[in-house]
Amino acid sequence: MSTERRNPAAAPALSPEAKVLYNQAVRSGGKLAGVHVLPAEQEEAALHELLELGLLQPEVGPVGTYAVKAPQQLAETLTLGFQLEATRILHRSIAMSHALQELQKEYQTHIAHPEAGGAIEYVQGRGNINETLAAIMAGASNEMLTAQPGGGRGEEALKIAIARDMEFVERGGTIRTIYQPSARYSNPTISYVQAVTQEGCQVRTLDEAFAKLIVIDRKVAVITVGDEHNRDRAAFVRDDAVIDYIVGVFHSQWERAIPFTGGHEIPPQVVSSMRKQIVRMMLEGIAHRTIARRIGLSERTLARHIAEMREEYGVETLFQLGWKIAHAEGPTAD
Repeated sequence: MSTERRNPAAAPALSPEAKVLYNQAVRSGGKLAGVHVLPAEQEEAALHELLELGLLQPEVGPVGTYAVKAPQQLAETLTLGFQLEATRILHRSIAMSHALQELQKEYQTHIAHPEAGGAIEYVQGRGNINETLAAIMAGASNEMLTAQPGGGRGEEALKIAIARDMEFVERGGTIRTIYQPSARYSNPTISYVQAVTQEGCQVRTLDEAFAKLIVIDRKVAVITVGDEHNRDRAAFVRDDAVIDYIVGVFHSQWERAIPFTGGHEIPPQVVSSMRKQIVRMMLEGIAHRTIARRIGLSERTLARHIAEMREEYGVETLFQLGWKIAHAEGPTAD
């Protein structure tokens, strides 16, 4: 039987038969060997389904011996796969659109009539980016989608943003914004969220990696170019197909995000998820300063989280903390 893995994005929900077979393997101590709990044809299909998804893996031993894989571990692997695939497609779309512009000019000159859209303009420098963005926003009045990674934003940036956004809302526009969970610890960001949500805007936080993004009236998408150390360049995308794709990615992220209205109380699931990230990166040997920057926390707040986790789980070492958290989140049978 072939156990070749499919593209995880194409994997459907588990069938009832696959769930029965997986649960039987779990109850049998994490292995499946010669156990028949379903009719032969159904069991064959269910086994193939579990192997294809990765919930069962061939194990050393007699032919037909398989070991179970933790669903949470597989979920994290699949989520990372979805994110990487989305990022690759987005980068390829932008790069391909840019590469074809010169050919499109020749095509339009000799064959087709000029068409609107399709351009990608790169703007260098934060001042120039803000000026270009302000000019576009001045003529917008419908919808703005924004994704703001990196934790809370600075006071100066938020002063510019709130003035711009309130004018947009007064013209009848709607705004939806996604932050990382650490933004809930930033007082300037909390004040901004309180102000805009009172005007009907919506804000959520998402415990996943995502790109800095603004989409205006579904006509222009502004994507920051560069890494976390150098964000002084932006691509202003006006290609309809690329924008449609970007909006689709945003909507998918929005559905997974948790509402944020600007309150100081942080939902337990947000704290829990953030702390899992912290422990995972610490176990990988990543320095505290780097962890704080990636998550968007101050080093002081990061240290407080670590201290509270050690106290909560009654441990002294990082290894003990990682083991305790992993043990507390072990899989359970349906």
